Amino acid sequence: MIHRLFKTRRLAVAALLAVALLTVPSLAANEATTLNGDAPTQLEQAALARIAGPPLGLPDVPVPDDNPPTAAKISLGRKLFFDERLSHSGKLSCGSCHLPHEGFTLNKGHTPVGHDGMVLRRNAPTLLNVAYQRSFFLDGRQSSLEKQALEPFTVADELANPSLDVVIDRIRQLPDYAGLFEAAFGEGPGPRTVAHAISTYERTLLAADSAFDRWRYGGQENALDAIAKQGFDLFTGKAGCVNCHALDDRDALFTDHLFHDDGIGWIPARDIGAGQLITRRGMPLYTAVHDPDAVATPSDMGRMEITKEFIDMFRYRTPSLRNVELTAPYMHNGTFETLEDVVAYYGDGGFRHFGIDPLVRDLRLNEAEEAALVAFLKSLTAGNIEALIVEAQSKAATEP
Repeated sequence: MIHRLFKTRRLAVAALLAVALLTVPSLAANEATTLNGDAPTQLEQAALARIAGPPLGLPDVPVPDDNPPTAAKISLGRKLFFDERLSHSGKLSCGSCHLPHEGFTLNKGHTPVGHDGMVLRRNAPTLLNVAYQRSFFLDGRQSSLEKQALEPFTVADELANPSLDVVIDRIRQLPDYAGLFEAAFGEGPGPRTVAHAISTYERTLLAADSAFDRWRYGGQENALDAIAKQGFDLFTGKAGCVNCHALDDRDALFTDHLFHDDGIGWIPARDIGAGQLITRRGMPLYTAVHDPDAVATPSDMGRMEITKEFIDMFRYRTPSLRNVELTAPYMHNGTFETLEDVVAYYGDGGFRHFGIDPLVRDLRLNEAEEAALVAFLKSLTAGNIEALIVEAQSKAATEP
């Protein structure tokens, strides 16, 4: 379904992108170089313009003072992001777990498969609108996008390099990187310049101007149908989703940036035996949560692994709900494959246990109300998503 959605939009959005690019203003002189010293392409100009003026529904983009965006950084960061040669095996990149045409995450499998076939513990979060996050990774262990960008290079089950020095040395030896860091930063490759380039590219992945945005922030009353509007009323009212997935009168990030225990983290930690199946409306829910034939993954204590505080056990960062239609599977470990399953889980109050967030409660929603919530969630799909895919798959990103 997700792939069909992308396909049906491709021609229409590409045409709109071509028209929009004609209106992008010229870059300042200090931004006017890109890969191999060439003039910035229209795509890079569009990316810079998007940071300067985000799509409808998003606030201003927070940019660190020591890493302002330029065309050269964007093109270099995109190249690094998709370069499989920078992994230990030469077969993986950042883009391997954050595929542009799959919502900048992975739609296949509950969690990604990393280095040497190792199954990762957690679902790959989408990178769409990652510029607005206040903490990074699902346990919040990094405080900036720049710090986050370096970590996967040396994680054993991800890109699996023995050290950052190995990565930097490899970049220095690759002839197609000659001069690129100097053009972007005035110095050669190093941990800081690699992190700043990748994070600059990631900061361009701004995805909004959805049907919801055009209705709430654009004054287009007909942008949402009646069912989606009913879903919005439930989202902000009876269902209480807005308590964790916040929005305001001018823009909406659909997250409180906090950490919550919604019950999902507790389930795999249990020993499974007779009489321990979780049931929902007479049906076993556990089959959606755990495949008994799957290879066991390491235990996951959530935020507690970082803070060492018992109160943070099984708490995970609240994700944004923007573009959630595109980013299945859902929950921190890919538990659910459909939005319908997610809504039903929360509608029935989650998996009850000591420590579950009190905001997770039995909502007593009927099937029509659940369907309306799903319709609303689907209205959060960005109108510019195809433009981001086109940029990601441009020649500069796909050729060494």
